[in-house]
Formats: sequence, C-alpha cells, structure tokens
Amino acid sequence: MASQTIVKSTGGSIVDVPGIQVGHYTLSERLTGCSVVLARDGAVGAVDVRGAAPGTRETDLLDPANLVDKVHAVVLSGGSAFGLDAATGVVRWLDEQGIGFETGYGRVPIVPAAVLFDLPVVRVGDNPTARPNAEAGYTACAAASAATPAAGNVGAGAGACVGKLFGLDRCMKGGIGNASVRVGPWVVGALVACNAVGDVIDPTTGQILAGARTADGQKLIDTQRAFLQGERSNRPLPGTNTTIGVVATNASLNKAQAKRLAMSAHDGLARSIRPAHTTLDGDTLFAVATGTETSPADLMLLTLMTAEATARATVDAIAKAQGITTLTGLVPAAKDWRA
Repeated sequence: MASQTIVKSTGGSIVDVPGIQVGHYTLSERLTGCSVVLARDGAVGAVDVRGAAPGTRETDLLDPANLVDKVHAVVLSGGSAFGLDAATGVVRWLDEQGIGFETGYGRVPIVPAAVLFDLPVVRVGDNPTARPNAEAGYTACAAASAATPAAGNVGAGAGACVGKLFGLDRCMKGGIGNASVRVGPWVVGALVACNAVGDVIDPTTGQILAGARTADGQKLIDTQRAFLQGERSNRPLPGTNTTIGVVATNASLNKAQAKRLAMSAHDGLARSIRPAHTTLDGDTLFAVATGTETSPADLMLLTLMTAEATARATVDAIAKAQGITTLTGLVPAAKDWRA
C-alpha cells in the first residue's frame, strides 16, 4: 500500500473529568454497539446538531430555555434509529440505581442519545438484523467505570467507517476515540464516534489519515479536492454517515454556557474531518459539565479546550481502529497503511 504517516494517539479521555464514567457494549452478532457516558450525580447538559440527517433522543429538553438542566447519561449508538432503543436500557439501569430527576412521584432519568448509521457493515456470518437494543444499553451501564475507555472498533464505533462518498468499497475504518485537555484547574474530555462521509485529517499537518481511496484501493483520493475538481460518485443516502460524541468538563456552567461548549466542539470536527457537517451526515455533539471545579469558569478558554479535545478524539478514533473484511470487501484501517 502507499506510504502513509503513522497515526498517533494523543492521550487522555473523557473520564479524566471527575464524575464521568464510560461503558461500551459491542455486539457479537455484527459490528455495531453502543457507548454510555454516565454522570451519576447529574451534569448540566447541552447539545448542538450540525449535520442535516441526525438521529436523536431527548435533545429538545437540553435547550437553555427549557426546564431540566441536568442529564444523568448520554448514549452514543450504532444501528441507526434502531439504536435509540439502547437509551431505554440506560433509563432502566439508572432507575434501578435511584438516579434521576426528582418529580415528587419518582425519579426520572434524563438520557439524551444520538445514533450513527452502520447498517451496511456486515461480515460473512454476521446477522444483518442485529442492532443495539435496550439490553445493550443496560449492559453498557453495568460495565461503566472511570477507567480509560477502550477505543477503535468498540461500542458506538464498532461499525463506523469514513470516506464513503465514493462508495463503501473505497472507504476506510472509523471508530470511537478518546482525548482530554487540561489547563489550570479545568479539564475537558471528549469521546467521539467517527463515521463521517468525509476524510479524517491530522489538524496539525493537514494530512489525510483515513478516507476515500482510489478505485484500486492503493491511494487516498482527497474527497474534498476531488469534488471541487468535478469528480462525482453515486450519491450516498442522507444520514448513512454521521459523527457523534460527548465532551465533558469539570467546570461549573449553566445550560447556555454548556451550549457554547457543544458548539465549539464542532470546530474540532471541522478541523479533523473534511468535509464535515454535510447534508449526508447527522453530526451531533453533546456537552456536559459536572461542576466539581467551582472557580469562575473561563468560557473563552474552555471553548478552545473543547475544540482541541474533540479534534484529538476524532484522530484517536482513527488511530485505534482495526481493519475489517465485510461483504463488500476489505475496509482497511489507517494503521494498515505502510510503505
């Protein structure tokens, strides 16, 4: 294969934020799964949706104008809209732990979710109808801890692929990745499941790390450049891609401030995915603030940290991915590309 710079992980994860735990569940029947970010004590939540074809749950309540200000978990899942069922299992698990929004008639767990489309990723012997369900979400919660989360072909990133604008037979493996950034008393961590239609870029060099390949599979085509030069392909269906993720901080924020972090996280996607936020993606990023650091928040600094953590987590997803063979052929990972 063509010469390619080795992709390196930059370290850290979302569980570097006190009060955050992560659990993955990966199906054995097919490459798909779900990932749960737990905030047992509740965390101020927000969301920003930039893609044109999102699949989400409980995002309206995160609007700063609405009542509920804290979430207890966020679910990232494969399986397209079917994967939203994983959130039901998370709600059940939280309910059993007595965690939720107090209503006077019982505690109601607040669990937003977003999904990505990995239904075409089927290997020989897989069950193509297997999708993350409520039991998958429940099991991911039971597995959640403050240990550094696994990355690559696990959880919501199990079936993720990137660079699909010229067909699945020319794409590369995506995945789920981790990163965190510390400055002074603050920490921002990110968990990103990258399933973009575009290519993934090293933000420090501008080099393509993974993406659409040439017809012979030996080189990277540079999707954006190819399109701008007039090359076209069979257009994928809207929503059959999507990058989803969660950023978390220990800062004390209100919902409007958390919304600014969710918005800034998309700057990280724009630095690391080209093109990003397309009509074929449903890019959705959540932000949660645990508030364990009580000093006045430096929102300007936190937004910069958020964009950086998101970009690094996207690169980490590619660095940790493993190549697979599906019914449409080999889907190589970035680490497979050597001189």
